[in-house]
Amino acid sequence: MSERERVALVFGGRSGEHEVSLRSAASVAAGLAERHEVLCVLVDKAGRWLLQPDGPQPSGGEPVFLAASPADRGRLRRLADARSLAEPDIYFPLVHGTHGEDGTLQGLLELAAVPYVGAGVAASAVSMDKAMMKALFARAGLPQVDYRVLRARDRSAAPRLAGEMGLPLFVKPAGLGSSVAVSKVRSPGELDAALDAAFAYDEKVVLEQGTDAREIEVSILGDEDPEASVPGEIVPDREFYDYDSKYSPDSRTELRIPAPVSPELTERVRELGLRAFSAVDAAGYARVDMFLERGTGRLLVNEINTIPGFTSISMYPKLWEASGVGYPELLARLVALARERHARRARRRTDYGR
Repeated sequence: MSERERVALVFGGRSGEHEVSLRSAASVAAGLAERHEVLCVLVDKAGRWLLQPDGPQPSGGEPVFLAASPADRGRLRRLADARSLAEPDIYFPLVHGTHGEDGTLQGLLELAAVPYVGAGVAASAVSMDKAMMKALFARAGLPQVDYRVLRARDRSAAPRLAGEMGLPLFVKPAGLGSSVAVSKVRSPGELDAALDAAFAYDEKVVLEQGTDAREIEVSILGDEDPEASVPGEIVPDREFYDYDSKYSPDSRTELRIPAPVSPELTERVRELGLRAFSAVDAAGYARVDMFLERGTGRLLVNEINTIPGFTSISMYPKLWEASGVGYPELLARLVALARERHARRARRRTDYGR
């Protein structure tokens, strides 16, 4: 290992969140460079891995691959002739959504036996699938809004499910984030268009009961003894926190950090955040999103994001900044956690003998 650890930042990806990942990568690369040597690997929309010498770029680079073999020690090899071009010490997956946040990329890194930042295969997979995530939350006794899961083959049941839940409701692809293809259905006539949008991205969608609530978020950091940040509040600049409200340069969405809530509610948010983190067996880091109902004061867990947005102004790092952990220090801690977790896992037996 070199004096400055080589961190391979893998970003982009084949999902509707490709552009979001590019933004996160630019910030993370700059933050890591203070203490680490950064190797930038763009996964383009065709799925090619491209090693980029001059920091994260939206295109270009040398096509490379990672062999799914522990013997190769995580080398990045040129696709054309398999010559080794780089030898990362640690991988930092920053691919949001499908083929990155859903356990597939983590599976490759496990097969290659390399240390990597963040949740493992199972936690990534269940957290990306909103239906499975919600089932685990229910099993852990976490409070949630009423919801139904609908598969494309059962689409004809949608009006009945909507009738059971009442309107308004939200329709979401089960396996996508960043509010891509999320619709609010206010009347029966809007349901079909909402389902069309969601089923374009996934064969399974989640219908969630609408609620008049404030949006509260908390950041989690750690593995064996995770910690929760101060909570923050999202105040959208429109009816709900959709893709444009999150990422448009014209967005006037407000981040209130810390959230203006009572000390008692602050502790409740942190407690539920840690319980959600544990419910899916997450590791390294995650952001947990909740609803604070205006009429009842109930706190409801919405979802967990195992690769949350990570620009310098994203909620995850901003909450830790407000909790006393600055951006470069936060990234250094994530890399250290990855190293420690890999060392623990490497000590496990893989054979059977007496």
